[in-house]
Amino acid sequence: MLQANLKTPLGTVVISGDENGISSISVFDEEREISGVIPEALQEAYQQIQDYFNGERIDFTFKINPSGTEFQKKVWQGLLEIPFGKTMSYQELSIQLGDVKAIRAVASANGKNPLWIVVPCHRVIGTDGSLTGYAGGLWRKKWLLDHENPVKQQSLF
Repeated sequence: MLQANLKTPLGTVVISGDENGISSISVFDEEREISGVIPEALQEAYQQIQDYFNGERIDFTFKINPSGTEFQKKVWQGLLEIPFGKTMSYQELSIQLGDVKAIRAVASANGKNPLWIVVPCHRVIGTDGSLTGYAGGLWRKKWLLDHENPVKQQSLF
């Protein structure tokens, strides 16, 4: 498994994968050595994630290859359909996937998403609009949603 580390405003991103696609993207608080030479199989993902944080990209086109159950993959595919700058509740996602009663299972699969940012689990919010649990920390979820907000508010202060 190949790896590359990228410094971002939210911490060090670790990209893992091989010629079959990217299998994992994680973020860490602690400093990690930033990659000098990026393995060829990870270069496209590395560049696209860098472009995302620079405000130059709203979607990802590199090949992904996450490991998970069929149900988890179905949920992650549903997450991929949430447009940049939009949010959806767990309940709405459950309905979209065909079973409103599966809300807890959907939330669990959402929490096991191995492809941080790329499979946009940060775009899922509570039915009441609240920023519900997020494995990367609610401060990161808020940052990502603000970053993707098409109506950027300038502070008056």
